[in-house]
Amino acid sequence: MTEHPAQNEPNASDHQVDHRRGSSSTLSRLTARLESSALAEAPRELLREVLSATATESSGTPAAPHPDQRVFLDSISINGFRGIGRKARLPLTAKPGVTLVVGRNGSGKSSFAEGAETALTGRTARLDKQRGEVWRRHWRNLHDGADPKVEVRLAIAGDPRLSTLTCTWPGDDVTAPEVEFRRPGHGRRPFAGIGWERALNDYSPFLSYADLDKVLNGRPSEQYDSVAAILGLRELTDADERLQGIEKALDSALKQAEAERPVLVEALSVLDDPRAVRALAVVGKVGDPDFVELDALVTSLPDADEGRLRELRTTAALAGPDLGVVGAAVDRLREAVAVLDDVRASGAEDAHQRAELLAKALEHSRRHEDEDTCPVCGSDRALDEAWAERAAEQVATLRREAATAREARTGLRDAMDAVRYLVTPVPAWLPAPLVDPWEEWQACRAIDDAERLAARAETAALVLADACAALREEALRELEKLDEEWRSCVTRLAGWLDRARPAYAGRPRLCQIRAARKWLKEARAELREERLRPFEDHSQRIWEELRQQSNVDLRSVRLTGSEKATVRKLVMDVSVDGTEAAALGVMSQGELHSLALSLFLPRAAAPDSPFGFVVVDDPVQSMDPAKVHGLAKVLHDLGETRQVVVFTHDTRLQRAFINQELPVTVLEVERAGRSVVTVNRVTDPVGQALADARALIRTRNLPPVAMTHVLPSLCRAVLERAFSEAAWLRLHRAGTAEHEAEKTVAGAVTLMDIAALGLFGDPTKRASDVYCELRRRCGSKAVDVVRQCQEGAHPAGTSMPDPQRFVDDIKAVALTVRKPEEGP
Repeated sequence: MTEHPAQNEPNASDHQVDHRRGSSSTLSRLTARLESSALAEAPRELLREVLSATATESSGTPAAPHPDQRVFLDSISINGFRGIGRKARLPLTAKPGVTLVVGRNGSGKSSFAEGAETALTGRTARLDKQRGEVWRRHWRNLHDGADPKVEVRLAIAGDPRLSTLTCTWPGDDVTAPEVEFRRPGHGRRPFAGIGWERALNDYSPFLSYADLDKVLNGRPSEQYDSVAAILGLRELTDADERLQGIEKALDSALKQAEAERPVLVEALSVLDDPRAVRALAVVGKVGDPDFVELDALVTSLPDADEGRLRELRTTAALAGPDLGVVGAAVDRLREAVAVLDDVRASGAEDAHQRAELLAKALEHSRRHEDEDTCPVCGSDRALDEAWAERAAEQVATLRREAATAREARTGLRDAMDAVRYLVTPVPAWLPAPLVDPWEEWQACRAIDDAERLAARAETAALVLADACAALREEALRELEKLDEEWRSCVTRLAGWLDRARPAYAGRPRLCQIRAARKWLKEARAELREERLRPFEDHSQRIWEELRQQSNVDLRSVRLTGSEKATVRKLVMDVSVDGTEAAALGVMSQGELHSLALSLFLPRAAAPDSPFGFVVVDDPVQSMDPAKVHGLAKVLHDLGETRQVVVFTHDTRLQRAFINQELPVTVLEVERAGRSVVTVNRVTDPVGQALADARALIRTRNLPPVAMTHVLPSLCRAVLERAFSEAAWLRLHRAGTAEHEAEKTVAGAVTLMDIAALGLFGDPTKRASDVYCELRRRCGSKAVDVVRQCQEGAHPAGTSMPDPQRFVDDIKAVALTVRKPEEGP
């Protein structure tokens, strides 16, 4: 096959759209529309301010690549990642055109696609679909042993030197790579900080087979967002969010002020005061309150020293000891003292020591049963069994008496702690008359004698409680003279005034903001529909190429709801034989994938996208032959302005490019032992078969059968591919449906059938007709080399005096017949 011819860089007039629309043009266009609108001046000025602030904020974000400086792929190099062991490089041409990367399943070709996607986005569609821990942690290639690394070389329009994106992994988690971006003249820096995240999300240049399902089967809001993002209206959404934030603050303040009014009304209603009646009339009426009247009421309090008021309020709030509680605690303490005295009088205090002495004597006698004398006094009286029995009973009795003593001591200690607990610390501020009584009360904490504690606590509590009560009554009488009740209410009223005054003053601005948001919503909807139209047209053009014999029409693509709506979705209106239907309910899997491509490719080819490349992995699955030919045409059209890299193991897509004579570059990926991956440029199937034949000739020390049987078979494959290509082109030019063409070519089995189909478009032609046409077009030698290819399949084989000349003759015939002659 031939490579795509050199083309100029894409300019502002992509064939899919009318013109470019950048963020600045969106704001400029909206501003122009605003100035010519009938909107009142106040909301118009609000919109001017918000749009200006949005433009300023957008200009301060990290610099993403500009659409006029599109990014293309120069190469993808990988080692130690997925199916690739030692370093392998996929060379690409950094310009518009179509490149097919082919290879069998397991060859490693998808590892190149996943590596590039991971380096640029930090994720892959496979990872999103297969979130199992096994895949996430066992993704390294184990053959080479080197640390996994992906290196993507990028060509940025206007930059004569290549930039490099290097992706490595410090750990075993594939979702946590470290990516470094190096651009000549700009140094090295983390890729996450250069500002490409939004562009990669909005104009994702990667599409895998797994992504096709997500395009249609994802959440409706995600489908909406993926399309809405490319319409260049994000700045309008940001502007609306600014207005919404102001509106929310003003509306919240007004609602809070209104909610507090009933509480104030209730507080004012219980006061028997003419000023409260006047304030109630103002606060309780419907509508905005008279703030002048309320200000006069708030400022008409009698003069009073604030410090003195604080002292009086503190004094009125002082609470001395609770005499009832203190009295009960003192009574308990005195009772505990009496109990302990009784215990001491009974001798129970000594019971513990006596019990321990007898217990030790018993223990000694049991250890020394043969001892005849007393271990204490030395007498001859032995501690016999009778003595031991009496001693054991005495020990039990003494221990019960000792327990009674312990309980008495514990009860006394708890009673003393209870009294001390009631002694509160001295407050930070006290009136002078209370200082001495409170210190006397506080001193009770330091008394260790129970009887003294009981007497002193009782007296000190009584004195302090009486002093607190007297001062509290005096303070309340003085506060009443100073209008304390009204003053307390005025404090609440003044606080409400501070909040309510700006809240009610903002009501006109709130109305203006709502008018501005309404206008912005309508303008945004008009712009959205206007900008969605080229996207919809592009999707419909792609669908028309892919649908082929499908009876499903894509009538429209619509966005319903808004960016912040809880229910927003992408709606695809389709019809089947003229009857409206739901796309997901009536379309086959192949049709749904074609529809998904119809939505994805216009997004990737959007004029504001900074990416000049599109990487598509395995798009042919579930497609019938007709749609494969349509896909080739779609990719070719996209290749006019984009670098299209398609990874596929399906040979039908490569053949579809050949049959339609569409220019394409083909790279073949092969994987040998120990994950050694190589990439070879494939000219075309005929050239590859010729290369195999020449490689056989160059191989030394082969047995004779290699030339008489194997070489003719290889050359026969060359002719079959050439005649098949001619057959496809002839059938395609004749307007044969793609599925019929594929069926016809597949039905031609013998070399003569395939030759007749390629030369005449009719596989039933006789061998004599084929030979006659070969002589006419290729000369008499053509018939001889064709016969030799057929003889090579027989047991005797064919004579091969000059293998090199034979292959040259085969090449001449193949190059002549591979394309049918042009009609009159």
